[in-house]
Amino acid sequence: RPIFYPNIVLLKVSNLPFRLLKLKERFIAKFGSAPKFYVRAPGRVNLIGEHIDYCGYAVLPMAIEQDILIAVEPVKTEVVQLANTNSLYLDFSTSVNNIQINKTKPQWHNYFLCGLKGIQEHFGLNNPTGMNCLLDGTIPPSSGLSSSSALVCCAGLVTLRANGKTLSKVELAEICTKSERYIGTEGGGMDQSISFLAEEGTAKLIEFSPLRATDVRLPSGAAFVIANSCVEMNKAATSHYNIRVMECRLATKLLSKSKGLDWKKMLRLEDVQAKLGVSLEEMLTIVEEVLHPEPYSTEEICKCLGISLEDLRSQILSQNTQDVSTFKLYQRAKHVYSEAARVLEFKKICNEAPANAIQLLGELMNQSYISCREMYECSCPELDRLVDICLQFGAIGSRLTGAGWGGCTVSMVPTDKLNTFLKNVKKAYYQNDVQRLALENNSLFATKPGRGALVFVEA
Repeated sequence: RPIFYPNIVLLKVSNLPFRLLKLKERFIAKFGSAPKFYVRAPGRVNLIGEHIDYCGYAVLPMAIEQDILIAVEPVKTEVVQLANTNSLYLDFSTSVNNIQINKTKPQWHNYFLCGLKGIQEHFGLNNPTGMNCLLDGTIPPSSGLSSSSALVCCAGLVTLRANGKTLSKVELAEICTKSERYIGTEGGGMDQSISFLAEEGTAKLIEFSPLRATDVRLPSGAAFVIANSCVEMNKAATSHYNIRVMECRLATKLLSKSKGLDWKKMLRLEDVQAKLGVSLEEMLTIVEEVLHPEPYSTEEICKCLGISLEDLRSQILSQNTQDVSTFKLYQRAKHVYSEAARVLEFKKICNEAPANAIQLLGELMNQSYISCREMYECSCPELDRLVDICLQFGAIGSRLTGAGWGGCTVSMVPTDKLNTFLKNVKKAYYQNDVQRLALENNSLFATKPGRGALVFVEA
């Protein structure tokens, strides 16, 4: 039966479900004692609203069934021991009083350490509890389904529970968003927010500053299907993601300065719209007037802002974008403002539920994909092919989901065509490729809105 524990559902279970029971057995074999509790955090699929959370705009994700599950035993030593049921991920241990996160090597344990450090720092824990932890994950890694953020969230909740502290879901989401940046990724907060705020049966419109989530009921006549391109992309391992964040930040600065705003205080594209008090459509017009489609050199940016190259690097750019020489500001701003409008339109259609809702939502998903591919340049040949295949075999809308440059697509498919769709996509994309065929069982599946983070204890 569910008991509400710091706004996170605590399930007291008299008979452990099979997966928890197996994890318990492996934990005992590994550490020689039984876990005291278990924490689960789900992955997510973003239906629409790509690369705009870090610009301050609302997004529309839902949690999925795939998750990170951790069995935990608080211990009296000052050591955290981490192990993984997947033998590809090596054991790791460290002192809880000396957390070091290596940004140059985004290994699995570093994401756990992000969540751990975030809670430690929030509460100023001088003598945090040591822990034995065994992790089991079902989210395909580097697939755009938020396996990394689910691990950060899971670790944050593990640390909270082990140290006897309480926080609301919103506070947890905000702390985990900030703490994931220890790994070097300048993320915006969508992944952590849906991991904590998700509810079964509904997608969520996630808004920021302040963080809040609103139910979005999806149309009953359509299924959402995730298809993995089988191209892995780790946001923290490349500079692709952070370059886009910086391009949006630089576009913010130049747009602000052109309108006589205090550009030094402006960080996000949403800030410009809010200060000017205009619509998203008007912001698109302003982008056309102020920014040119040709890439901006660092010299031109410095001239526009009246700053030195040293100031640009030290005050605006992130660590792994210091050596980038050109930035595309026009294209990135166009994508963000148009995508933000598509998110609001998607929610409006879901709420009003017109007879042609599925068609209208599909068109928005397709527009989003084209903008991601052409204006944000975050697709790849495999994702392009997969989207084409999904549309060819009956999807009303299909788009990349997550950061891009690999990972998954999400497609909206009429429920009466679902079985045929799955069969045809499987044949066209997976069955003629040995590598994809090996990953096929976890690569193509219909999904429904799942529930957010949970804590389990044995009754």
